[in-house]
Formats: sequence, structure tokens, C-alpha cells
Amino acid sequence: MGEDPFDCVDYSRLIDWHARLPREWPFLARVLSSVPSPKVLDLGCGTGEHSRLLASRGFEVTGIDASEAMLARAREPTAGENPRYVAGDIADVATLVAGGFGGAICLGNTLPHVATRADLERMVAGLRARLAPGAPLLTQLLNYDRIFAKKLRTLPVNVMPDEDGELVLVRLMDLRPDGHVIFTPATFRYRPEGDPPLELLSARSVWLRGWRLDELEPILRAHGFDRIETYGTMEGGPYDPRESGDLILVAR
Repeated sequence: MGEDPFDCVDYSRLIDWHARLPREWPFLARVLSSVPSPKVLDLGCGTGEHSRLLASRGFEVTGIDASEAMLARAREPTAGENPRYVAGDIADVATLVAGGFGGAICLGNTLPHVATRADLERMVAGLRARLAPGAPLLTQLLNYDRIFAKKLRTLPVNVMPDEDGELVLVRLMDLRPDGHVIFTPATFRYRPEGDPPLELLSARSVWLRGWRLDELEPILRAHGFDRIETYGTMEGGPYDPRESGDLILVAR
């Protein structure tokens, strides 16, 4: 699959999962409350936090991710075959899994890693073929309508405790006129009394596609997802194209 941009540092350590998962669970539970099958896809599952959450709530979860480093970390705390993890590009979902899934999630700004319209079309068509009728697709990504309108260059800095100081995640964005984004996450270790006090651990640029609502909706509808709800938070708050930090879509 080529060079793995996530093999240098465990970015999941920079997320407060103990706070995030309980905050998101009520909305996830609502979306998945009437799924036609307990089998759920976690697209871009990363280190598996959402996959394990859903498995603990009785779902049969298949996580897909292109990063072998991420999947290795996902498998470490997993006992048994649920969740199960598959290595591959989420745009190739139709060739990676068989059908019959009752729902799919694609969270944490994963969708912009599908960087071309052709790949996104292939992914959405593949999901339509693999999801049972009425099954929801839940996607969460940054609100690129807001980012491009306000010409934002950075995301909020994340700081988390570490055994040797603190870990700091800085995320820079270079916005391109064609809707692409050069996304550069950099991780530092901060020790205020150290020399140096700020040590660079990793930095890597990734090309993303800043998908906007008026681009995503027609593609979803063209492939049979004709019931689409929009939200601005993973707590189910309303979507404001100029102010919401995220864009959440629930498509059936």
C-alpha cells in the first residue's frame, strides 16, 4: 500500500477517548437503533476505538483501514473475532467485504482521504451494494465550507499528558483553489524545563480533499442514498455552514 504516514506516532494518544466516546455514543446509538442487521462497517477505523465501542454494544463490527500501523494498534486490545479488521483502501469497500451490513460509519475526518471524485463515487457505489436496504451511512468530517470561506489555516492544538512531559498535536492546512488541502500534522513533546523544551517527534504532509455539502449530497443521491440528514456535531446539533466545526451526514 506504499509508505504508511501513520507509522511514526500513535495519533490516537492525542485524543481524549475517555471523554469523546461517551459524548458521541447517544448519537451513534440513535442512528444505529433500527439497523436491519447488527453487522456494521467502520470505514477508516484507525486504532479501533469506535469499532470496540460498537462491539461492546452488541454490534458485529468490521473495521477497514489503509494503515497497517493503525491496524496493528487496533488489534492489540481485541480479544476474539469482534471487531475484525481488514487492511485496504475504503474506496475499495466492495472488493474488501461481502454484503449484508446493517450500517456503516466513517468518522474523524476520514472521508477527505478519499481524494478524487472517481474514488468517492466508487466508495459510495460500493457501500450501496454492501449495505442492506434502509441501512444508515454516518459520516463525520471537518466543515470545509467554513474552512474555505474563512480561509482557516490551523485546527485547535491538542495537548495530552505523556509519561515524559506532554504530547502536543499541531495541524496546519494549506488550502488549494481546486478544493484540495495539504494537511500537515506535527507532533511535539513539551517539557517546559527541558532543553529544548519543545521536541519535534513527527511531521508529515498529506493531500486531502475538502469535500463540501453541495459536493457530497449529489453523489450520495446518485447512488441511491436519497434520505440525507445533516448535523453540525456528533451530539446531533444543527449544521451551520459558516459556523459548525464539523459536517455530519446520515444517509439512507
